[in-house]
Amino acid sequence: MGRRRRLSAPIDNDRPEPDIQVSYWRLFSRLRPYWLRMLIAALALVVSTGLGLLFPLFIQQVLDTVLELQDTTELDRLTLGLVGIFAFQAGFRFIEGYNLAIIGERVVIDLREELFEKLSLLPLGFYTEHRTGELVSRLSSDATTIRTVLTNNVNTLLSQTLSLVGALVIMVFINWRLMAFLIVLIPALVAVGAFFGLWLRRISTEQQDAIAASTVVIEESLSSIRVVKSFVREDYENSRYRQRLAEAFQVAMRLIRVRQTFGPIMAFLGFGSLAFFLWFGGREVIEGRLSGGELAAFMLYGFTVAASISSFVGLYASVQEALGATKRIFEIIDTVPAVDDAHNATRLPTIQGELTFENVSFAYDTSENDILQDVSLHVQQGEALALVGASGAGKSTIFNLIPRFYDPQTGKICVDGVNIRDVTQHSLRSQIGIVPQDTQLFGGSVRENIIYGKLDATEAEMIAAAKAANAHDFIMELPQQYETVVGERGVKLSGGQRQRVAIARAILKDPRILLLDEATSSLDSESEGLVQDALDHLMQGRTTLIIAHRLSTIRQVDRIAVLDQGQIVELGNHQELMDKDGIYAKLYNMQFRDVEMMR
Repeated sequence: MGRRRRLSAPIDNDRPEPDIQVSYWRLFSRLRPYWLRMLIAALALVVSTGLGLLFPLFIQQVLDTVLELQDTTELDRLTLGLVGIFAFQAGFRFIEGYNLAIIGERVVIDLREELFEKLSLLPLGFYTEHRTGELVSRLSSDATTIRTVLTNNVNTLLSQTLSLVGALVIMVFINWRLMAFLIVLIPALVAVGAFFGLWLRRISTEQQDAIAASTVVIEESLSSIRVVKSFVREDYENSRYRQRLAEAFQVAMRLIRVRQTFGPIMAFLGFGSLAFFLWFGGREVIEGRLSGGELAAFMLYGFTVAASISSFVGLYASVQEALGATKRIFEIIDTVPAVDDAHNATRLPTIQGELTFENVSFAYDTSENDILQDVSLHVQQGEALALVGASGAGKSTIFNLIPRFYDPQTGKICVDGVNIRDVTQHSLRSQIGIVPQDTQLFGGSVRENIIYGKLDATEAEMIAAAKAANAHDFIMELPQQYETVVGERGVKLSGGQRQRVAIARAILKDPRILLLDEATSSLDSESEGLVQDALDHLMQGRTTLIIAHRLSTIRQVDRIAVLDQGQIVELGNHQELMDKDGIYAKLYNMQFRDVEMMR
């Protein structure tokens, strides 16, 4: 199994930093689906910016013509014209802003959909290396960063570009000597902005990582609130969160210091340049090469140029920050799944349930020892096989390999003689049912949890599955029956009730291969009986593998495979293994003796 690309996380500084490059083109290509709205916004922006460039010319006319001639009629005409320009400009700015706002929301939704889809396709191995809170942070706070750079910043880029070009062209016609003087000042502003932009990009990436780390603490604490309260660790969790917030605050302070240093420096350079510009322009007026109105207009256009250049520099810094933040998102999008469908994978037809392991070896990390070592096993259609062994022997690993949550390093696994690597994961997993020991329910209603096994199930099918799982009676006693909300992870239901809902979900799926992580080991006697009866219904006519924790519950299975240090060391039915007097017999007698002592 090839090594996966790892996503750098702020909570684990030992993981290597991946080489992910986020180009401007890749970032701005997110706007491509909305090119028509973008075109409308751009046209509106062109018109509104062009109208804004007329304002200094009106000022020139007022100073050079109206005030000199003392013509109130001309003044009235110019004033009405200026008001009309401002009105049209406001209308076009509305069109521009409205379309950009819609584009921004759609870009965020598209990005979150793509990111969530990718997360749902990544194998379980990815989630053993990344915490849920970190991933939630990427979906929430990081995704909104792109909206700013792709809408507000694009708007600023186009507007300031038009303003800059338009102002420079008009200034050339007013006085080319003054224009040449202004151009000499521009490179200094650009150089300073580029330097600060790169600095801001690096710190912004660190800030997003720090925010993700604090989100991890929130997610872990709230999702495990029962454990937190039972161990009276509220103060500890608060301390952990305060520590992460303090770390995020320190990074934020560094970012603030850079930003606040950047702003005054750029302001000084910009207004200092205007001071020299005014000095030069004043000399032009004194020498008769420029009128007072032209100087005023030139000054206003000079402010426009300075503002545009300053905006470009700020825009560059903002984009650098966005690139730093969105780098984390693209790391996830670019992650290559360790388990993926082959390019020529076919759909697995309806199976009978024969299962074969051929010389399978597996390790969760290629640098560690194998969890399974050269395992070969053949399970007949409809057979019930129990897996027995000490903790770490490889029982759960076998379960994880059958639905291709992981792929073995060597050997192959076949269903009905077909290598599971040659078929699509969807067609394989759709015919495999899993009932874990630690039942996981969604926080919605009982109905939603059961029909998760078959989304298009009818009411009758759902109720039949609940009855087969011995769940219908207790469901009808709930306040809203099938519409009762079970709470996060099914907290409002007892352990036995959660198990029966999970079994009903599996019955509704109607899988051909069933994987049971013994679901009755932590239940009371009454619940155990109901759940075991439900499991008996579920197992009928299906190939079933059971991870056995209490050996007394599996005496009636067809065969028992005993694992020890990743190898199958014994195989047979209960009586055969007891007669062999090996590992299974010792484990069974030990458990039986423990039960007798408890009595």
